[in-house]
Amino acid sequence: MSEQGDAAPVVNKNKRNRKDKPWDTDDIDHWKIEPFKAEDNKGGTFKEESSFATLFPKYREKYLREVWSAVTQALDAHGVACSLDLIHGSMSVRTTRKTYDPYIILKARDMIKLLARGVTVGQAVKILDDAVACDIVKIGNIVRNKERFVKRRQRIIGPDGSTLKAIELLTQCYVLVQGNTVSVMGPYKGLKEVRRIVLDCMKNIHPIYRIKELMIKRELANDPHLANESWDRFLPKFRKHHLKTSEKTARKNERIQDKNEARKTAGLEPIGPDRKETPAKKVYTPFPPPQQPRKVDLQLESGEYFLKAHEKHDREERKRKEKQEQVAEERRAKRAEAFIAPAEDAAPTVEEKRKRRREAGSDDVLTQDGGRKEKKTKKTRAKTESDGESTSH
Repeated sequence: MSEQGDAAPVVNKNKRNRKDKPWDTDDIDHWKIEPFKAEDNKGGTFKEESSFATLFPKYREKYLREVWSAVTQALDAHGVACSLDLIHGSMSVRTTRKTYDPYIILKARDMIKLLARGVTVGQAVKILDDAVACDIVKIGNIVRNKERFVKRRQRIIGPDGSTLKAIELLTQCYVLVQGNTVSVMGPYKGLKEVRRIVLDCMKNIHPIYRIKELMIKRELANDPHLANESWDRFLPKFRKHHLKTSEKTARKNERIQDKNEARKTAGLEPIGPDRKETPAKKVYTPFPPPQQPRKVDLQLESGEYFLKAHEKHDREERKRKEKQEQVAEERRAKRAEAFIAPAEDAAPTVEEKRKRRREAGSDDVLTQDGGRKEKKTKKTRAKTESDGESTSH
């Protein structure tokens, strides 16, 4: 009995009452979404009518009137009725006796919301598919400054829509930036990524960081060896890390130490830590500073106080004109500097070279005893030689 008890398999207490289900086989994909058909509704028609309504802006009225027949046709295929109220500016959808899918009314509600937010009817009709979901991200109340809000909203679109196109390709979603909202359509996983990118962008985190992260994740997903491993070591870390004062001081001391080691190797004197010089303390005096003269006292000393009103006015005008003339003269001199030709080092001409050569030939040369003697040219040297020969004869 003890051997049989030891050989009995250990059953998890959470699964001890679990029985095998007839549909729990390997050939069934539990994640596949099966379409809901009319024969799947065993309860028949609904007992209560469900309806939703939404308002739309004035500028969408013309477009909605043009495409409302296409909207009616798309919803009629699912047994949903719709109405367009141009007086109150609203759209409404409701279930009918032909409606068989209980969830289709929520899809129709999302459809009219997207139409009100500026999505085209061809794109909004896709929301009726079970594999497509939508999300409307409100960004109007995140940033208070209007100019900053417009700049950050433009950051989501990017130059020529390049950033928006990259987001759509990486998340497999349709994204429309309109007014104070961002409308998104696509799979649930993509909606989560787009919402994160949009909210981070409005909080001053550029979308390019999230786009790089998504690109790396897409490449890692293709590697089967990394399927059950953490990807944290591959993903870039863009979070700002604020250092404490002690950490900053430690890093600064490390840099100074490395610099001193390099200077020691080169044979130079080490440098000390950069510290600000403390200002010299002022000498304390218990006496207050001397009383400054008043404006009236200064006028009495200069004699301006005794001038008449028109004389004071003339004096002020004269001072103002003198100051204007001085400033005008400075500006005139500054403008004239642009017309002054710069000094050029031109090559000497042939005449200048000959002149320099003649001047160099006629210069006096110092003798060895400190006196000066005249430098002899070829003609004078030949003449002296002939005179010497004649004297010797």
